[in-house]
Amino acid sequence: MKNTIVICGYGPGISQAVARRFGKAGHPVALIARNVQRLTEAVTELNAEGIQVQAFPADLSDVKAIRHVFTNVHGMMGPIGILHWNVFLDIEGDLLSTPPDDLSKSFDLRVVGYITAVQESKNDLMASKGTVLVTSGVMALDDPQINAFAVDYAAIAIGVAAQRKTTHILAHTFAPHGIHVGEVIVNGFVEGTPGAIGKSDTVAPTDVADQFWELHTTRQVHSVIVGKAVPIEEAGIHG
Repeated sequence: MKNTIVICGYGPGISQAVARRFGKAGHPVALIARNVQRLTEAVTELNAEGIQVQAFPADLSDVKAIRHVFTNVHGMMGPIGILHWNVFLDIEGDLLSTPPDDLSKSFDLRVVGYITAVQESKNDLMASKGTVLVTSGVMALDDPQINAFAVDYAAIAIGVAAQRKTTHILAHTFAPHGIHVGEVIVNGFVEGTPGAIGKSDTVAPTDVADQFWELHTTRQVHSVIVGKAVPIEEAGIHG
């Protein structure tokens, strides 16, 4: 039996596509999010497709809640072989007006919660030589055009940039233990989500899920970009 994939921050879009991609490949799927109704609907839908899935409601900005929910996932679904960090907090505002509390919330979710989830699953990941997968965004990149675009999305940009640095440090930290760490940088609005309505250069969730599957199975690169909404130089991104 294949090890469980834990999807943190489940919702419509990327995480739903990841649940399907990995679930149909035989991995039991654990879904973690705050929205109980959304989780319940997802379990019903994915079970109908033959996917083994369970839902675990939790606030991923709360360290104690993360520790508790990962204990429950391990106890109910067995060893965790894949961790997918897919959290997102939609905060708008520039650096001169964004309340400090919002900046803290974004950092706590993108970085503190992420590291806590890794720490709670590290023993399982080491035992199985598993995979850590992270959904990132184009605002994580340090590029003049992207930084200009990110002016009105300061909390998101700073949080996702810190998350990316965390991911790359983890890749080196886990390498001696045979754990592969990979991120997909989404360059565009995701189809099927509110932000994509009326937008061009959108990204299909299934394309992102396929890239996560490729990262997991080939274990060759640590970072890939999907989408072309913002023209960027890709040199050095695929390391």
